[in-house]
Amino acid sequence: MPSRRPLRRPAAISAVVTAALAGGLLVTTQSASAAGARIHDIQGSTRISPLAGTDVSDVPGTVTGIRSFGSSRGFWVQDPHPDDDPATSEAVFVFTGKETPKVAVGDAITFSGKVSEYYPGGKDAGLQSVTEITGATWKTVSADNPLPAAFRLTPSSVPNRYAPTAGSKSIESLKLRPSSYALDRYESLEGMRVSVSDAPVVGPTNSYHELWVTAEPQHNRTARGGTLYRSYQDPNGGRVKVASLIPFSQQPFPMADVGDRLTGTTAGPLDYDNFGGYSLQATELGKLADHGPAQETTRKQKSDELAVATYNVENLSPATPQAKFDRLAKALVHNLSAPDVVALEEVQDDSGPKDDGTVTAGTTLKKLTDAIKAAGGPAYDWRQIDPVNDQDGGQPGGNIRTAFLFNPERVSFTDVKGGDATTPVKVVDDHGRAGLSASPGRIAPTDEAWKTSRKPLVGEFAPKSRPDKRVFVVANHFNSKGGDQGLDSRFQPPGRSSETQRTAQAKLVNGFVKDLLAKDPKADVVVAGDLNDYPFSPALKDLTAGGVLTDLVNGLPVAERYGYVYSGNSQVLDHILTSRHLTKPDYDIVHLNAEFADQASDHDPQVLRIRP
Repeated sequence: MPSRRPLRRPAAISAVVTAALAGGLLVTTQSASAAGARIHDIQGSTRISPLAGTDVSDVPGTVTGIRSFGSSRGFWVQDPHPDDDPATSEAVFVFTGKETPKVAVGDAITFSGKVSEYYPGGKDAGLQSVTEITGATWKTVSADNPLPAAFRLTPSSVPNRYAPTAGSKSIESLKLRPSSYALDRYESLEGMRVSVSDAPVVGPTNSYHELWVTAEPQHNRTARGGTLYRSYQDPNGGRVKVASLIPFSQQPFPMADVGDRLTGTTAGPLDYDNFGGYSLQATELGKLADHGPAQETTRKQKSDELAVATYNVENLSPATPQAKFDRLAKALVHNLSAPDVVALEEVQDDSGPKDDGTVTAGTTLKKLTDAIKAAGGPAYDWRQIDPVNDQDGGQPGGNIRTAFLFNPERVSFTDVKGGDATTPVKVVDDHGRAGLSASPGRIAPTDEAWKTSRKPLVGEFAPKSRPDKRVFVVANHFNSKGGDQGLDSRFQPPGRSSETQRTAQAKLVNGFVKDLLAKDPKADVVVAGDLNDYPFSPALKDLTAGGVLTDLVNGLPVAERYGYVYSGNSQVLDHILTSRHLTKPDYDIVHLNAEFADQASDHDPQVLRIRP
């Protein structure tokens, strides 16, 4: 980092400026102008500018980056003569809206305008703000000036602790402690040039031409080169999103997978947005070294094993391109070795996202099973229950639901009439054994816990090798994390409001499994699906309460416990759990999607092999 030296504070500020938080809203007493301000005076030593709402004039700096596209155009300007306070950023974004700014990188300028605090996604999103200059004018003093040296993001410069805590209240008024907290470090560098060297890719390139790297390559490293999200206390502060300010005609954005690396130096202004938090807007982009591991393939089940899989197929409908059906089919046949039973999530109705009252999904499932046969797989049959229109959440009009595929050559489905969208399935006594009042059936579908959420689908299966055995499979898709505050929220620790509904859903599924075990303590039960929560979450604790279910992901080596990648964090959202009678399950997360820029779904499938 460049050396800092004391600089003159503003010679005259026409009125006192105060900033406070009242009910989560920023309250400012605005002065008319602040003469003689430097950028570090604008940024201040907290997350909110002490000059918010104030007009500043003739502030000097050097242009370090230009955003010349989109509706949020502008440029970053950095003071090459920093002060001696590490908490004050020396750069700021000058917002020009839809107008492309007429400046060049390396221009020394003086700018004037109003100091503003912009909240990406709006204040209600709970994120931090970006200090910026609006209504700006500027004068170019000289061109082709050297850029300030970039601050190097390294394991020693990014603290291990993530954020200060404020009892879930805002941390905006707290003085930044960049040597103590990763979020404070990044905020103290807001708008400044930062760099990473030989950076490991921990989040694949997305459709918006963004990827994630880490400045801490060895911190919570996964077996395949990612960064593992292991607890709420450690969100992995080394993660930084990388975008590019370089025209793609000059340097195409790399298509990177987890485990790849951006060699050399990647440098540019540090931005903040509501789609990944702190973002390095590269004016210098490292070269991609493609060393990431290949897609995985799991072994074939043995003749006396029953293979049960779960796969979130991400809004699958007849409107989905055939290429995706073919890729899903190939994965099921080859990478997953044709499981006997597959619990599917996000199967849409036959009209897809068109909200026309359609709730059936036979066309969707036929297209998938036809693709599986064409890929050399078995002739899968299916079972599912049509939901009430527009009552199960997900993409509007899509009526997503869970469904079972099964290979009738390897396993039988026990059909019991009576299952529909609103009738709850019950555990019944069937000649001294546990049975179902309906198969397939739905668990407590009218309970408030399932409001605008997918209802669990229960089915009874019997392996062809052991027709006397009953295996109860519960396919799940718990409610999403929509509405939760981000890890980088200005409220710390961030609120997880969606957690309340998932814990209620988990308790209902746990209770249903308890009912099965009350009828038959040796019942073979598999609970599978996208539970939208972590192994260390309250929902999973409630789902496994009383020891009725074991979450199999906890039996894997720590570095392999993930099947989803979000903002550079490799994490667990999908789970397979088993009842205690299934003592030696063989469980595998098959990594073929989440770590890759080219993916058929954003979830990795999972496979369980058991001997009922």
